Amino acid sequence: MHDHGLITTETGLRALLDAIAGSEWVAMDTEFIREKTYFPKLCLIQLATPDHIACVDPLALGGIGQLDQLLQDSAVLKVFHAASQDLEVLYLVTGKVASPVFDTQVAASLLGHGEQVGYANLVEAVLHRELDKTQSRTDWARRPLQPAQLEYARDDVRFLTELFVQLQKELDALGRLDWLQPEMEALTRPEQYRPDPARAWLRVSGHKRLKPRDLAVLRELAAWRETEARDLDRPRRWVISDDALLTIARTRPADLQTLHAQRGLPRNLDEQRARQILEAVQQGCAAPKESWPAVSRRQPLSEAEEVVADVCMALLRELARRQKISPQAIASRKDVMALMRREDGATLAQGWRARVAGAQLQRWLDGASALRRSSSGIELDR
Repeated sequence: MHDHGLITTETGLRALLDAIAGSEWVAMDTEFIREKTYFPKLCLIQLATPDHIACVDPLALGGIGQLDQLLQDSAVLKVFHAASQDLEVLYLVTGKVASPVFDTQVAASLLGHGEQVGYANLVEAVLHRELDKTQSRTDWARRPLQPAQLEYARDDVRFLTELFVQLQKELDALGRLDWLQPEMEALTRPEQYRPDPARAWLRVSGHKRLKPRDLAVLRELAAWRETEARDLDRPRRWVISDDALLTIARTRPADLQTLHAQRGLPRNLDEQRARQILEAVQQGCAAPKESWPAVSRRQPLSEAEEVVADVCMALLRELARRQKISPQAIASRKDVMALMRREDGATLAQGWRARVAGAQLQRWLDGASALRRSSSGIELDR
């Protein structure tokens, strides 16, 4: 594998892209920081094919430059591990989603490695290699980057190439490659990464505890915070915390004195922002009832239904064990409840999940089959 080193110029980047031209896939990873900002600061992009490896320095380049062409090339599969964060960062930098993609974390879950297996653990389990983790908390924005940092960064894609080949081979042997298609397509939907102030209230922890009228106020407050955080390029919580938003949405203060009496307000809240908060409260209060946000609240299961759900979960685990798949990769308890209640769009009623588990669970729920114990575990009599 030829190491192109740290690429800091457009000329070097062009040489790398020329070298990997014609590759059907490329392994990728990103290093970024966002603890003190709204927008992530992209500090490094690692790329590897079976024959080439490199680290690209967006800070030295002043952006990702010609790399955008590769990210948007529909003929080149981009391979990530736990892709959503990398894709979000790249979307916020470029305004576009890299596509098509392959996520080795999702692929591993279909082979029994757990739903959210970490990269280092997967490398150890599949390739029997132990990775150095000493640089996991490094400051990727500081320059110059040290040799140990670059070696750590290269390892994030060096072994990803081997993982991709091995996981793809195993999935193909089991006839499961097509199972990944809807999962991968979902990862490349722009709306998943596009900031939307109108929907920011859904990100507020604890919003489901509010009444619909309070949610209308929270919607306006969260939209204001989202816009303010974006404009200031500061984390949302630095503008105002979730707890403070919930409190204001419940109490709906009408004047500055009442507002300042609320707990959890930022110490540096000036009069201008305080008045903007009050304006958001007023807008929420004035919203017509038919426009109030609705939070889906399922009726809790009865004791008898909880028992049925427990049996379904046990059967799900048994079906997953036989298929050597992580049960969580097939369905959650929430998904099982949706199947029990015959909800439209229930995950277990669609695609490969229905074939692997959903149809058998439904037959048992309908009384068309019975459970019995056997030497190999739980069996369904048809």
